[in-house]
Amino acid sequence: MGYTTLWKRLTPRQLSVAIHIFSLISIFFEGYDQGVMGGVNSSPTYVTLVGIGTADGKVTDTTHQGGHRQCLLFGRDLWLLRWRMACRPRWTYQWTAGRVFVCLGGRSPASCHHKLKFYDLRQSGDRDWHRCETHPRITLTKINSWGGGGSLALTGITPVLVSETSTANNRGGFLGYVFIANYLGISVAYWISFGLSFINHGYSDVRWRFLLAFQCFPALLLALFIKMLPDSPRYLASVGRTDEAHELLTLLRKDKATPAEIDREYLEIITTAKYSKPSSPLQFAKILCGKGGDKGTNLGRRAWLCIWLQIMASWTGITAVTAYAPVLLEQAEYTKIQIAGLAGGVNTVGILGTIISAQIVDRLGRRACLMGGSAMLFAVNLIAGAVYEASYHHPADVKAYAPAAVTMLFLFNLGYAATWGTVAFLIPTEIFPSDLRAQGNGFGITGWAIGVGMTTLVNPIMFGHLFSRSYFLLAGLNLIWIPIVFLFYPETRNRSLESIEALFSTSSPFHWSMEQAYKLHGDVLASHGVTKNETYDLPRASTASQGELECSAALTA
Repeated sequence: MGYTTLWKRLTPRQLSVAIHIFSLISIFFEGYDQGVMGGVNSSPTYVTLVGIGTADGKVTDTTHQGGHRQCLLFGRDLWLLRWRMACRPRWTYQWTAGRVFVCLGGRSPASCHHKLKFYDLRQSGDRDWHRCETHPRITLTKINSWGGGGSLALTGITPVLVSETSTANNRGGFLGYVFIANYLGISVAYWISFGLSFINHGYSDVRWRFLLAFQCFPALLLALFIKMLPDSPRYLASVGRTDEAHELLTLLRKDKATPAEIDREYLEIITTAKYSKPSSPLQFAKILCGKGGDKGTNLGRRAWLCIWLQIMASWTGITAVTAYAPVLLEQAEYTKIQIAGLAGGVNTVGILGTIISAQIVDRLGRRACLMGGSAMLFAVNLIAGAVYEASYHHPADVKAYAPAAVTMLFLFNLGYAATWGTVAFLIPTEIFPSDLRAQGNGFGITGWAIGVGMTTLVNPIMFGHLFSRSYFLLAGLNLIWIPIVFLFYPETRNRSLESIEALFSTSSPFHWSMEQAYKLHGDVLASHGVTKNETYDLPRASTASQGELECSAALTA
């Protein structure tokens, strides 16, 4: 038994734990990547090096401050179109490739000087390290965009793997627990920044260089060990490896489901895989234009639901809190040390919010979480705007208003993490068919990159011109998201990934029509002519391969 098949020696619990541990490491990096620029942007030596502010660390060029972060996210979109949509390799190889890109993205900026190093992709035949004679700002921008390509693999493939290996009634909760690592990563980034701010009173290169270099450690862990995990049962079935799919599914489920339930899920998987088709990069564009897929699948509508869901999530105000918490706290006139500590605390509370999400997302449902989250974020943004506006008009009482402003930042992160922070990444992994689930989640990541890239670019400019009124704008947007979710987003909780397909068998975009379609076509086996008696009256298989033969006989009966 080789290294790549070590999972066969594990018990069901051990295998589940292994999948979630490496998913946690993967999402930890994604969270760290989100929070790292908050600490980097607060480092005076970095601000001076890239020419976006004064020697004391005060940012004066807010356009380029947002641009540095935005280009990293834009880099994810480039890799999404060039690499991930070009093929559908094994999940594990995508993760490993992502780690390589991240190592390049983390190692380079951490070791650069005035003449900065970068990987010169213009010379396709010579892939050596070259010296860049350009301005440091331009070089760091290029490096950040390549680092974003590595993070793409993490955000894109981890939720899909968790979704495809989880049971229908625990899918949201498992992903919620995995996303604890997202806020843990953000918190670690801010707390490391807080600790490094004491070195030479914050005026030290190590303050930002170490922050960028640290992201290589989880990358190495994944690169070394990720291949020992299996692909998902649905992926194995889609490429014809049905024996392995049955073996893996049985191992994952046998402690939580009856043999009949396992057989039914397996039959749904191979029945759906029987009608699946290989995807292509061209199909990505066709789906966006509403022309991809078979008639009645409505893939274009699903794609735009994923894209707009993530754009809406970005415009709840989360990027302002995550990436620019130090700037917002500075408006409350805290000291630099207090700002660093509070910024770490604001993002740490997201861990509690994600734990809450894991408990409620499968009980309340995806729609209730999104609409309830928007209502809460509307109220928090409204109060935060009022508090900041009052402090602006009464400068003598700024310190009296500061605790209320900070409380709103904490409540915002708690509310977002408990609702949108998980659900916005969960739905894109559920509403696409198995053969397109990786690409389908790619639409969500595209929306995420567009939304977060847009907001991180606009946030410093917006706060620089609108000041506290920015919160009123964000509050209004959260209010708009409620009817949009109510009208167009279906409920997917406690439904198998294969049966969710029935929700989109209607041409109507409204959720009540999708629910009616689900009542008519939600039984996957019956829709494909496989009856319960044909499935379960067969003798039980002694081996995985025999089980496949019997299931195939049932399908062709």
